[in-house]
Amino acid sequence: MLDALLLLQPPGKPFTVDVIDIDVSPDASLLARFDELVPVLFGDLEQPELCHYFLDEAAVRRCLV
Repeated sequence: MLDALLLLQPPGKPFTVDVIDIDVSPDASLLARFDELVPVLFGDLEQPELCHYFLDEAAVRRCLV
């Protein structure tokens, strides 16, 4: 998902991606919440997820506007 996501970066508007490995994170709540959903993509942690399992290109593009 990360490779496909990075291909969607608009020219001149780079974004950063924080990758969290929930299997080694000290925050056990992440594993409890996302264990069966990884990979999960959020544009903003205060908003609902954009997608999980597979990249939803349309959702990512809407988020980048």
